[in-house]
Amino acid sequence: MKYLKKNIGHPSNDLGDNDPMSGVANLFDLGLVFIVGLILTIFSAFHLSDLFNENSEITIMKKDSRGELEIITKKGKKIKAIKITKDKAIGRGERLGTAYRLEDGSMVYVPEVE
Repeated sequence: MKYLKKNIGHPSNDLGDNDPMSGVANLFDLGLVFIVGLILTIFSAFHLSDLFNENSEITIMKKDSRGELEIITKKGKKIKAIKITKDKAIGRGERLGTAYRLEDGSMVYVPEVE
């Protein structure tokens, strides 16, 4: 017991409020909480919770700064990304439907009925 009493009052072992690194741990924890909250907010705002569902099918079309398009499709557990190019395709095929661009810029695909 005499050793505990000696060390309790010794000023060299107790830094107290003078420790400049005492707040860094709190800032790190705060940063982690902020990042997790931001990720959850983004997923809920864009309704991306289907990305984690094994049975869902989702298609995302994105355009980068150079104007190149990429279509990302998810069916079950498989995710496939296709880059769209401006190259013309050569070959035979069948017409599947018609696409229309509306006045607001959105596009509508109308499949042909057999």
